[in-house]
Amino acid sequence: MLNPFRRRDDPYMLVVGMTGVKMGDRVVQIGCAHGGRMAAIASKVGLSGQATTVVPDAATAERARKAASQAGVLVDVEVAPPMRLPIGDAAFDLAIVDDTSGLLGLLRAEDRVAAVRETLRGLRPGGRAIVIGAAPRGGLGAIFTRVQSGPGFDAQAALQAEGFRSVRQLAERDGLVFTEGIKAR
Repeated sequence: MLNPFRRRDDPYMLVVGMTGVKMGDRVVQIGCAHGGRMAAIASKVGLSGQATTVVPDAATAERARKAASQAGVLVDVEVAPPMRLPIGDAAFDLAIVDDTSGLLGLLRAEDRVAAVRETLRGLRPGGRAIVIGAAPRGGLGAIFTRVQSGPGFDAQAALQAEGFRSVRQLAERDGLVFTEGIKAR
């Protein structure tokens, strides 16, 4: 019997599926609004891949380390602003920007541009960037909840403006918006 009010067995299946992360990938996640999501993504790269998370402050770093430990996954956690990522050029296959708490959306316009450029720099040619944002709520949900993404941040426009190709919104589901862009080869 299908019950629409029953929670799914794996609350992170949507995020893992939308990112397309797979065994052996080199993944960097910028921001960590939810440690469980970060750990679920990191678990897919396995021992042959690499998972790195860059967070803006020590409290978020501790949350990321705790989630990785609880999930039993290896994640390198770095503390740095998104405008100055401590990663090598072309070092990653996939960059995931977690903007669900407004990491980029709340930055000044020039800092957002710098953060997107840094994301592009860290990707190998042909690498993908996925921006996960909070979807605006409608109906009664809009009255009782606050959308966390910052004002005026359009992930599609930001990725296109900084040179990403094939930029598109993949989906809007379960309160999240997934936007993808590819670094030119």
